[in-house]
Amino acid sequence: MEMQKTRFNIDFMGKRKITSVISSLLIIISIGSLLTQGLNLGIDFTGGTLIEVGYEEAAKLDEIRSVLGESDFNDAIVQYFGTANDVLIRIPPREGLNSAAVSNQTLQLLEKNGLKAEMRRVEFVGPQVGEELKNDGGLAMLYALMGIFIYVAFRFQRRFSVGAITALIHDVLITLGIFSITRFDFDLSVLAALLAVIGYSLNDTIVVFDRVRENFRKLREAEPVEVFNYSINQMLSRTLITSLTTLLVLIALFIFGGEIIHSFATALIVGVLVGTYSSIYVASPVTLVLGITKEDLMPVEKEGAELDSMP
Repeated sequence: MEMQKTRFNIDFMGKRKITSVISSLLIIISIGSLLTQGLNLGIDFTGGTLIEVGYEEAAKLDEIRSVLGESDFNDAIVQYFGTANDVLIRIPPREGLNSAAVSNQTLQLLEKNGLKAEMRRVEFVGPQVGEELKNDGGLAMLYALMGIFIYVAFRFQRRFSVGAITALIHDVLITLGIFSITRFDFDLSVLAALLAVIGYSLNDTIVVFDRVRENFRKLREAEPVEVFNYSINQMLSRTLITSLTTLLVLIALFIFGGEIIHSFATALIVGVLVGTYSSIYVASPVTLVLGITKEDLMPVEKEGAELDSMP
């Protein structure tokens, strides 16, 4: 059976060596950043008190840091939160002090030094709870990858499952690397976004693999590289439309959703872009390298099946 013409005729697999080098460099940079400076963990994982205060005029972070530095809160982290009038103060856990006591003392220190502020939000997470959340979040991601490996191996073939898992690990590492380099807060909402990215990326990969399996059975004379190229070009319109419409929603969330969900929206935007890329240039090349052939996807004929079908 000959290949029919598709709307696109791009030689994706012909560029797989170049994209493999690019992906490898991005992963090395991401791992290097994670090992050297780690993630800027939010209060959900580190524990402590998070205080949001508002000012009538633009706040001066140096003054606020100086005031807190002269007190028992010299290890507080002070940063703008959305606008120059809003400030976020993160204070590590204090023994014997709850969130109300910490927030009251902080506000008193600021007002005592003439920095009139309005308390807008206070959150508290104990150090033990933060550690449990961090461990449970890591385990949740690990279990998700294991479940996906088993599903793809059962649904398609073992080589496909290795390609899919490689693409997912690629997406997670690069997304984590970007958060490590940019120093964006990494909290529970970002962890949830990472799990959503795994699902999104897998969906794209499964759609491509399903078409590859179908075309392997139809195009008996075609080489594996040709089958992968043909299948990706067939699905390219669907992939682009899905990715673009998803990105439109995420960009709107990032711009209009407020500072609280900036990290969440950022993780999803990065994940969708990297996930779309990896479905084409990571999952498929890895499966090709493992030596997938049409014989691997042909249904196994049972011995004596022809005799059983005879009258």
